[in-house]
Amino acid sequence: MKKVIFVLFAILCICIGVYPLIYFLIDRTFGLLNSKSDVLLNDIFWNIGFYSHILFGGLALLIGWMQFSKKLRLKNIKLHRNIGKIYVISVLISGLASIYIAIFATGGLISVIGFLCLGLIWTITTILAYTSIRKADVNKHQKFMILSYAACFAAVTLRIWLPLLTIALQDFISAYRIVAWLCWVPNIIVAIFIIRKLGLNAS
Repeated sequence: MKKVIFVLFAILCICIGVYPLIYFLIDRTFGLLNSKSDVLLNDIFWNIGFYSHILFGGLALLIGWMQFSKKLRLKNIKLHRNIGKIYVISVLISGLASIYIAIFATGGLISVIGFLCLGLIWTITTILAYTSIRKADVNKHQKFMILSYAACFAAVTLRIWLPLLTIALQDFISAYRIVAWLCWVPNIIVAIFIIRKLGLNAS
């Protein structure tokens, strides 16, 4: 059962990880971008932030799940470390960009605060995970990496919840305000449960 869940988890991460490529293959005026003004869509700084966020965030999601494979860590620790370095760099770029573009989030203040909190949690937990392993504190490193990837996985849960809420509420803006929190808060709760189950919380 655990293997099936992990495979499903990996498939979701890979699918959503490559999702940003769609913006380069078809006309980008679809989905969430339909709710943005022409002024914002033509703003160079917003575009830099947006594309930095989706590209590097997609990369972090695409490779991050592999770090939870015990077999990979034991078999090739060098690969584990190299993937980790790419993940940390990707998160720093995408996370900082997400904090900037969150200011312009669709749905007003509720959405802005929700995505700002997500961006901050993702960035800070990743930095703490990196500094912990630099100090050879494996337990803290694992704890913060679980929290970091739980925040990263919000890219997946957002795309699950948003269409469901939009259909249920018949209103995209209301659905988006809810999903600004729903896409990551349950993830963090699950991550805390996993951390406690693994006995990492006390370190």
